[in-house]
Amino acid sequence: MTTTYVFDNHSVHATEQHRCLSEAYDPITLARLAETGVGPGWRCLEVGAGGSTVAHWLAARAGSVLATDIKPEHVTPVRGLTVLQHDVVHDPLPDNEFDLIHARLVLQHIPEREAVLRKLVRALKPGGWMQIDEFDISYGPVLLAPDERAAQLYETFLAAKERTFRAAGGDGTWGRRAAASMAEAGLVDVDPMPALFPWHAGSPGVRLLVHHTHHLRDKLIAAGMTDEQLAGVRAVMADPRFRASSCVVYSVHGRRPA
Repeated sequence: MTTTYVFDNHSVHATEQHRCLSEAYDPITLARLAETGVGPGWRCLEVGAGGSTVAHWLAARAGSVLATDIKPEHVTPVRGLTVLQHDVVHDPLPDNEFDLIHARLVLQHIPEREAVLRKLVRALKPGGWMQIDEFDISYGPVLLAPDERAAQLYETFLAAKERTFRAAGGDGTWGRRAAASMAEAGLVDVDPMPALFPWHAGSPGVRLLVHHTHHLRDKLIAAGMTDEQLAGVRAVMADPRFRASSCVVYSVHGRRPA
């Protein structure tokens, strides 16, 4: 059995999905990874490597990275990086192997997230670090829009996107519970850092949302939207008067006891 995700790496939209994610969220991800002290000699695992920017950063810092993805075609090999097609739900991982494990926006998409988290904890060396970066998409209000209709259309779009996640077995709110799950899985020194970003026309997060109106078009139609509404919400997000808050991004550290 193969795990399926809302966002398909075989889609023609996948490259743009990875580019938008990197531009929007690499700054917080990489800053938090640097806080672990990752450096030469560390053995790292990047789960769901996507477009590979984080895996490349780790390879430059540590020199030994295993980058896994269920569809790893977008992971570009570089020195110090090994790429593996791997389903984190069904495929095994070695125990006590890694000094650092990172996963961004992976666990929220899979119903077996708690079991996968425990598998990842076992794959850490004693004393090793884990960083999980996840969203809570239940928060992300419109702060300013051209009119009430535009604000309602944007919120309709967000609600439809959340329904597509749930229909695929995802949980877009899991980010708020990630720290508690990591502690329950046996990690110590658990440290969640929540972050919000201002969104406006042309900002990285808004470009990602605009991309989703194309990448998830069929699923959003199935969730109740129309092509006219999708075109309308793209116009709202392109309006210079539009302002919104991002969803909450949680970057959570935890360490396996030595």
